[in-house]
Amino acid sequence: MTGPAQPATRPANPRFSSGPCAKIPDFSLDMLADAPLGRSHRATVGKAKLKAAIDGTREILGVPDGYRIGIVPASDTGAVEMAMWSLLGARPVEMLAWESFGAGWVTDVVKQLKLDATVRNADYGRIVDLAEVDFDKDVVFTWNGTTSGVRVPNGDAIPADRDGLTLCDATSAAFAMELPWDKLDVVTFSWQKVMGGEAAHGMLILSPRAVERLESWTPDWPLPKIFRLTKGGKLIDGIFRGETINTPSMLAVEDYLVALDWARGLGGLPALIARCNANADVIARFCARHDWIANLADDPATASTTSVCLKFTDPGITDGAAFAKAVAKRLEAEGVAFDIGAYRDAPPGLRIWCGATVQTADIEALMPWIDWAYHAERAALDAVA
Repeated sequence: MTGPAQPATRPANPRFSSGPCAKIPDFSLDMLADAPLGRSHRATVGKAKLKAAIDGTREILGVPDGYRIGIVPASDTGAVEMAMWSLLGARPVEMLAWESFGAGWVTDVVKQLKLDATVRNADYGRIVDLAEVDFDKDVVFTWNGTTSGVRVPNGDAIPADRDGLTLCDATSAAFAMELPWDKLDVVTFSWQKVMGGEAAHGMLILSPRAVERLESWTPDWPLPKIFRLTKGGKLIDGIFRGETINTPSMLAVEDYLVALDWARGLGGLPALIARCNANADVIARFCARHDWIANLADDPATASTTSVCLKFTDPGITDGAAFAKAVAKRLEAEGVAFDIGAYRDAPPGLRIWCGATVQTADIEALMPWIDWAYHAERAALDAVA
């Protein structure tokens, strides 16, 4: 099999990891010079920075007044766990899973909290039929499957007059997709995805309905200190003003503030969404021109615009996992794409981050390299055969 010559143009930034993700364009450590290092996060300057992070989140994401926004420990995982352990148990539960992290939330609810939940699973590349979900129960789901490359296309299936709460892990959707706030009661994400922030900090957004549940429901299980959102039956309001449960990194907070300023300069959420869409469109057009590669998502309406997952469809490839690893390794060795192998639990293939901090020109430059690497590995297979 004769393939293309090695491309002459390389991505300026080869960082296409799905988390932690590429920093904002032209990032430098000098941008963090205003971080109050060595100061208490409870000092006036520390509180002001944390409040600015919360206010900026509300501004860019368009979070409605009345929704509470808090900075919590342990990244998106900590925010999801905090919500599930604090809110679930008052009503029947439905757990929706179409990728590894959603499956992890199922395990925690069923085996750790020991709730008799209805579990709906979909294979990688698909989502469950949302029309079958009973939203009068509490429903836990991921908006965008970071490891499976599929997303909820919109919030139409979620009734506005539902009795249950919706708990949405939106870590690779926030700042990249429209989130219907009136359909979501809990939204979680981390700074390290679409905004290219540093790891370890999570964001927890609560609707008034979620706050009402917190103040009227006491779970049957004990809550660790870092999960406690109420005291004496009332919401600990300080958490949602920047008085964090544990000590945050003021350097990471400053980094997030810089990213929020960058987003403002672009034009806010519409501009961020447009950048993600443009990046994903480059890959979609590439797949349409080549019959040996395809998006893992079965339905284009559910295809992610951030964590784009690809599969090799060449029937001559007998060991898909080995082939995909070899392609990713070849690209990394050339310094043109780092960390683009499929997630360990996902089907073999590639996963290319297309979040807003990634430049479309870099995605465009990467595509010929994937073509080259595929043909190089395919030729190696033919030589052995």
